[in-house]
Amino acid sequence: MLEVKGHPVPQSHYINGNWIEGHDSYSVFSPIDGAVLGEMPAGTKSNVQAAVTSAASAFPAWAALGAEGRLPILKRFAEEIGQRADALCEVESADAGILLSRLQHGIIPRSMLNITWFAEAAITLQDQIIETPQAKHFVRHDPAGVCAIITPWNAPLMLTTWKMGPALASGNTCIIKPPEWAPLSSALLMEAADAAGLPPGVLNMVHGEGRPTGSYLISDPQLARISFTGSVSTAREIAVEAARNLVPCSLELGGKSPFIVLEDADLDLAARTGALMYRNATQVCLAGTRFLVHEKIRSEFGERMAKYVASLKVGNPQLPDTEVGPLIHPRQLAKVEAFTQRAIEAGAEVLWGGERHEAGDLYFQPTMLSNVSQDAEIVQEEVFGPVLVMQTFASNEEAIALANDTVYGLGGVCFGEETHAQALSNQINTGFIWINSFGIRDLAAPFGGCKHSGIGREGGKWSFEFFCDVKDVIVPKRTFVPSFAQR
Repeated sequence: MLEVKGHPVPQSHYINGNWIEGHDSYSVFSPIDGAVLGEMPAGTKSNVQAAVTSAASAFPAWAALGAEGRLPILKRFAEEIGQRADALCEVESADAGILLSRLQHGIIPRSMLNITWFAEAAITLQDQIIETPQAKHFVRHDPAGVCAIITPWNAPLMLTTWKMGPALASGNTCIIKPPEWAPLSSALLMEAADAAGLPPGVLNMVHGEGRPTGSYLISDPQLARISFTGSVSTAREIAVEAARNLVPCSLELGGKSPFIVLEDADLDLAARTGALMYRNATQVCLAGTRFLVHEKIRSEFGERMAKYVASLKVGNPQLPDTEVGPLIHPRQLAKVEAFTQRAIEAGAEVLWGGERHEAGDLYFQPTMLSNVSQDAEIVQEEVFGPVLVMQTFASNEEAIALANDTVYGLGGVCFGEETHAQALSNQINTGFIWINSFGIRDLAAPFGGCKHSGIGREGGKWSFEFFCDVKDVIVPKRTFVPSFAQR
């Protein structure tokens, strides 16, 4: 066990209900101050094979329980997460640099709901009947089998439960591959699952880096589904391996989302919301990072947003008044810094920020760049750090063209008179878009992107349709003589 903020964290894989020590290891450190938190095991091929075999063995009995039988176990799982709230919040904040206040007030309740909501919703899956003159069609959602769940470092607790919730609720068994830069909260989740009485093998976890541990996992032929959130480059590799075994994938990837401010927008509301894009150091895939502002209000909007950004507290994410924390890793800081410098060298104007922040080694100033061309790298590529760009437009048509002119299509934000904003937003190629708001989510609603921002949708019935094999059981209403001409 290692100890983080006074909380013990297992330094082991979790396979078939047992804690399995690893032979090789790698160091985990806190982005807050660079302190080494401890060593975690690096999963081997045999570790991965053992986890997948365990999940495959546990699948028939877990699936046979039915949604009603799984419900009380999963509710206990959510309760165990709640009982570990302090440990989960403090450990994940130390490990991933996420705001402690955000974990306490948003992520823990949401993580518990990710389990209970899907567990209850799964009970309704078999109630769908399609009647035709010839027959009744009973549409079933049967669990697919063994699911690999691979989560990113920017929101490990929330995204792991977001994926495992529907997977487990619909009767699948799972192997979790936590992010190597922020793996610790996943170990605490396994403790909660164990305490809740999930049968051995239903939920497994193997630590390790994407290569080789993740590669071993995605290439295993026993997998029925792969659910991944992360980068486009990694998703391509996963898709290639999955194709070899014809394993369906759900891929939630990057974004370069537009934040559109129309001439008839509430500028103060838009500016205050715009400043929120820097939370979690903009290490958030759905943040609006390309500000498209009507040319007539560009000056006033920029002044208002600059005022709100200047008031943001950058620093230790475990302090209650902090609003912008650190970047996750030195490699991420170097990436963000390089993006910024290349943009400046290419002629971008720095409206604010542009440099490292004095709060610590991995802190970067909230930054806004302007005077950038549409084909500039800083406009087209995902930075995943607190560096935004501001462009102007003169008409709705130009705003739509600029908004759609990247390879990404995850999210978007549009401020303006409601009817005007909604009409324009309907023409933006994106998976979702907020009107005069940001961050409103509901588990029943679809989440996902188009173009290079992903394949598939998560949430509500869309999660179940991914994690299940949909089957049609056909019962004729009268004696039916088949014809080979029918299909």
